[in-house]
Amino acid sequence: MFKILAKINKLLLPSFSKQGLDIAKAKKWQLAIIGYRAYVTKRALD
Repeated sequence: MFKILAKINKLLLPSFSKQGLDIAKAKKWQLAIIGYRAYVTKRALD
């Protein structure tokens, strides 16, 4: 289930690393998306 969710996230959610976003200057909603994507990716790899 998490592998499918990770693929959907890759298509729909923005990639902040490609945009060169500095984590220290990220807004709260950007941090929430980064955390969510990291959680889903970690679960998909298990």
